[in-house]
Amino acid sequence: MRQAQKEKKNELWEWSKALLIAFGLAAIIRLFLFTPIIVDGESMMPTLENGDSMLVNKIGYIVGEPKQFDIVVFHAPEQKNYIKRVIGLPGDHVEYKNDQLYINGKEVSEPYLDQYKDDITEGTLTDDFTLESITGDKEIPEGYVFVMGDNRRYSKDSRMIGLIEIDEIIGKTNFVFWPIGEVGFVK
Repeated sequence: MRQAQKEKKNELWEWSKALLIAFGLAAIIRLFLFTPIIVDGESMMPTLENGDSMLVNKIGYIVGEPKQFDIVVFHAPEQKNYIKRVIGLPGDHVEYKNDQLYINGKEVSEPYLDQYKDDITEGTLTDDFTLESITGDKEIPEGYVFVMGDNRRYSKDSRMIGLIEIDEIIGKTNFVFWPIGEVGFVK
């Protein structure tokens, strides 16, 4: 009888350890490596739809800096997390003229906007602006990025909220895992 009780206690202890380790690993993964996020709003359409569930990869932002056109999640001034695309990096000059992006005076292609541009019946997708007209800076200062949503007419981004501190970026996201019909990587 004592042997059976001892074995039962041992089994309970082993299960408890396994559960603690599993919860600990899940917490570490979520805190430092990956975390889920749900797209809230239409500012990244047509690339991302309202309600898409995505994985945020935190790894690159622990050891590196964002790259141009990364889709990132960051802490916005309104105490909310935003999903936007990095357009300008530190040292860049950003300008939009006639629905065309110019970075440091060079025309830059944005193929992820082609679908929206084709659907426009009047006007442009992105109104003309220069970095100076928005921030007063000639170039993006160190430690900051300029972000925009792909749905340029309906996106609250750096044109309204200003430059984003790189330290406020949670991570990069490019994988939709829900809904099932949308599963995959986005560009």
